[in-house]
Amino acid sequence: MRITSLLLSAIILFSCSTTNAAEEPLPPIVEQPEGTYKNPVIAYSLPDPTIIKAQDGYFYLYATEDIRNTPIHRSKNLVDWEEIGTAFTAETRPTFEPKGGLWAPDINYINGKYVLYYSMSVWGGEWTCGIGVAVADQPEGPFTDQGKLFRSNEIDVQNSIDQYYIEEDGKKYLFWGSFRGLYAIELSDDGLSIREGAAKLQVAGTAYEGVYIHRHGDFYYMFASIGSCCEGAKSTYTTVVGRSDNLFGPYLDKAGRSMMENHHEILIGKNERFVGTGHNSEIVTDDEGNDWIFYHAVDLYNPTGRVLLMDHVRWEQDWPVVKGSTPSLRAKAPIFKL
Repeated sequence: MRITSLLLSAIILFSCSTTNAAEEPLPPIVEQPEGTYKNPVIAYSLPDPTIIKAQDGYFYLYATEDIRNTPIHRSKNLVDWEEIGTAFTAETRPTFEPKGGLWAPDINYINGKYVLYYSMSVWGGEWTCGIGVAVADQPEGPFTDQGKLFRSNEIDVQNSIDQYYIEEDGKKYLFWGSFRGLYAIELSDDGLSIREGAAKLQVAGTAYEGVYIHRHGDFYYMFASIGSCCEGAKSTYTTVVGRSDNLFGPYLDKAGRSMMENHHEILIGKNERFVGTGHNSEIVTDDEGNDWIFYHAVDLYNPTGRVLLMDHVRWEQDWPVVKGSTPSLRAKAPIFKL
């Protein structure tokens, strides 16, 4: 079992290289006072995070399998995390793409079960990848695979990965897509299959992947990622957002231009320490009503893998804002009455 803490992160980061790809000096590491945290909150690779607050009061976080079989981490305060296992084992691992990786999980609580949607793909296999679903009684598993919902060549959407589940007016929907358009489709009542006769609907253009829909006030907000995720220090991933008064759009930027034409607002971009800032989690709220978002990035101190970052989301004039539109290096921590 692996425990992460502020001290451990400091030791790991201090021992890593202190120059970036261009040999520019990076900012020094400073110890954090009590009640604060610093990024990365987990300093090893946990791409494409998804998070849920479970019935036991813990937050559970799942990620793309740089740790084989979909790693699971647990926390009470969003800052200190422990690795508690994996969603699957070698024996229970999904098999509909035999040589595929398990990417971009999406965790939900549906009808008294923990339901984990996942993507399965071989890198570059844009017509053979697809989306599946697994269920468990507890957030730590064991998860039982229910098989695929669809493959790209079955639903006629190239690169069918990066799914997100949402409920609206008693109906269940799945959003998904990766640089070939973002789409939505209705699911069955149990969320484990496509509703019979349902038709897919395109909701955004070809600049995006990693879709997440969040309702705040009178609007729906579509979060997504643009750019390259996985080129180390050269990664250009950036988290963007648009909003709509309807779940299915049109999603617009502040100037009223549509995400169907690849227009958006930048939420989180690079800075002198982190690049490739993308594929955000669900927004979670602390006990003081503050909103927080997780995402991955490449740490230029050690540009191997995609580490886990967290930032405070503020709402200004009905738009989400992260201070400076870049990752914080150190900031006030979430507040929980433990």
